[in-house]
Amino acid sequence: MNLDSEQLARHLERQLAPLYLVYGEEALLALEAADRIRGAARHKGYSEREVLIAEPGFEWRRLQASGASLSLFATQRLIEVRIPGSGPGVEGAEALANHAANLPPDTLTLITVGKLDGRARKSAWFTALEAAGVAVHAQKVTMDRLPQWLAGRLGAQGHQVDEPTLEYLAARVEGNLMAAHQEVQKLALLFPPGRIQLADIKSAVLDVARYDAFDLGPAVLKGEAGHFARMLDGLEAEGAGPPLVLWALAEEARALLTIRAATARGVPSQQALRDARVWGERQGPIQQALRRLDTQALEPMLEHAARIDRIAKGVAPGAVWDELRTLGLTLAGAAPEPR
Repeated sequence: MNLDSEQLARHLERQLAPLYLVYGEEALLALEAADRIRGAARHKGYSEREVLIAEPGFEWRRLQASGASLSLFATQRLIEVRIPGSGPGVEGAEALANHAANLPPDTLTLITVGKLDGRARKSAWFTALEAAGVAVHAQKVTMDRLPQWLAGRLGAQGHQVDEPTLEYLAARVEGNLMAAHQEVQKLALLFPPGRIQLADIKSAVLDVARYDAFDLGPAVLKGEAGHFARMLDGLEAEGAGPPLVLWALAEEARALLTIRAATARGVPSQQALRDARVWGERQGPIQQALRRLDTQALEPMLEHAARIDRIAKGVAPGAVWDELRTLGLTLAGAAPEPR
């Protein structure tokens, strides 16, 4: 079984599976999911807990030994396996698959790991754990989902806000879910249950948005010009390196041009996407951009990217962040403001 982390609380009200795998991109949601599982286990009488941290050099036979050993103080116990990074490695994968096939009695297993790509989610160890219990995905809360997420968190503490207020709050905390959670908690301390007005939110909430250069590509591919501009301003304010931003934008333009060239030669579109290393969730935004941008539009963008590279290296005149903004807005299909 596979659940979104937001569905976990309702699931735990009905049942407690013998094994849980918590993974995903959002650290806050993963931490909350693991805490919910531990709390449900304590409520069901799992009073003994053993924690194994699978750092480099970890001896995976310890997992088998823990499963085979008898409980010293209780009839039910929790074995927790924490895997730093994004996978268990070859030895760990085999140990986890064997554990899933031979779950010890009166034992609940909680395995936590970070972000997993599509290949990892199709691996033998992942599918074995998913089949033996529940895989809980702490997926990223994107900008389009963030207002609804905030509304849910505010509602849970007795607060109601209107849509413009939600949009304002989302813009202030975008890209930093931990900070969003803290701001919601702060509002619980500042205001009694009931409706909170936009003016109150503005006086209480900090601008704590944090952005990742790798989020720029999906934004411009989807044509989200305003979202791209906010992220770029945030990255500039945080002191991000222009070369990383340039790479994120140029990589998308290069992929689009490669796909355009392949389909012009008669290559089927799905094959062209695979050849350009465009898989999974990235395909939708790429296809959106292909409907908007042709070869004549894309070729000047790569020339522009090369010029920005020279500016960033100090061998050509220009304002690098202004040029990055122009390139991104052009990719997003928005005419940049004249300068």
